[in-house]
Amino acid sequence: MKTEWPQLVALGEALTDLIDDGDGRWLERCGGAPWNVARIMAQWGVGSAFAGAVSRDCFGERIVAASRDAGLDLRFLQQYDKSPLLAMVYGTQPPRYFFVGDDSADLYFDPALLPQGWPQHAQWALFGGISLARPPLAARLLQVAQQLKRQGVRLCYDPNFRVLMDERYDPMLRTMVGLADVIKVSDEDLHGLFRHHDVAAALATLQQWQPQALIMLTRGATGAELWQGGTCLARCVPPSLRVVDTVGAGDASMAGLLYSLITRPQATAQQHLRQAVASGSAACLLAGANVPALAAVTALLD
Repeated sequence: MKTEWPQLVALGEALTDLIDDGDGRWLERCGGAPWNVARIMAQWGVGSAFAGAVSRDCFGERIVAASRDAGLDLRFLQQYDKSPLLAMVYGTQPPRYFFVGDDSADLYFDPALLPQGWPQHAQWALFGGISLARPPLAARLLQVAQQLKRQGVRLCYDPNFRVLMDERYDPMLRTMVGLADVIKVSDEDLHGLFRHHDVAAALATLQQWQPQALIMLTRGATGAELWQGGTCLARCVPPSLRVVDTVGAGDASMAGLLYSLITRPQATAQQHLRQAVASGSAACLLAGANVPALAAVTALLD
């Protein structure tokens, strides 16, 4: 029987991306922001679990297999005889997509079925993605986040803006920001979440809602910043490289920041941010949302 506990539990959605290759074929990829981060962390040697639900069909089984291959703690993954959650990506420049998931398996995730006593052992929990915009799942996840906060678990929040996060998402955004110890947002996330293009004003609002949070703001090719309490603690520009694909770079940068915070908590803000930027950059050297090797991240740091 498995007795050790994961250091990180990522809660939310795992889904299947179906990507139009432009030649009449659809490419299948396992995805979902929380699942991606958990998978990266596990393959980098940090005990991790994905807590969510997938279908029992071919799509769900591939996510289970990929989770097993990554070394995720499968006790936290649930399966139901429901339809899969799909992201239909019919354009990439710019991204054009829609979700198929009415009454799908992810909505049936039941926190009561997770391993008994896990909140007492968790160190970090990650929330975000479209799961927090999909009732009734969103309300269940929020309750878990509030419970973990009361128990002293450190919470990380990555909204990962998608088109279904309209004004109905605003209360969830404010509540999760208020709970979070670490927040990751891109400039594009802020544009979508606040429905305007004043990044500085949106960032100031986040800091007003949660002054103690460590906030990583990513700005694509121009780099990233680390903020806390209204102060910019660090800035970092990514290394010059030949970009293959930016898919998954945001999840990799989130994983990089968490990896640094977990494995070297005494590091400086600049060191934490450099790890995050190098991780996102390493993901850009790969096609699709694949896991960059930790050695590749270290090479970019050097």
